[in-house]
Amino acid sequence: MDNPVVHRSTSAAQAFKIKASDSNYFIFTADPLADRVGFVQVIEVFDIGGATPPNRHARADEIFYVLHGQGVAVCNGERLRVGKGDSFLVRAGHEHLVENTGASRMYCLTTMVPDEDFAALIRAGVTWPLDEADRQVLAG
Repeated sequence: MDNPVVHRSTSAAQAFKIKASDSNYFIFTADPLADRVGFVQVIEVFDIGGATPPNRHARADEIFYVLHGQGVAVCNGERLRVGKGDSFLVRAGHEHLVENTGASRMYCLTTMVPDEDFAALIRAGVTWPLDEADRQVLAG
């Protein structure tokens, strides 16, 4: 039987980039591959000026909660300014991107339901080192 609780520590956090040239990286908080759940949740870290490529998910809704920093969310061409404490939900099928427009990294708690193979895409990328600034934000 699976352990009913999965615990992750900031000190053991590991990050991944989908491609080494990307300007954002991911730290799993819930991993459907390791944890056998139907969704994926990550801390998504955006470098200064960094952004996701425009993307859409056929079946998955995706919610972002900004933990630190500020940026812009664009959905179907509509721009929304976001900052610490804001959340925004992108419904399945809608093209969107997220861009860091602030003077520091932006950190979002990002959840996608269902996973739609996003975790596998992340894990197929490259590991990425976390620095002290990352660990301070992750530790709160």
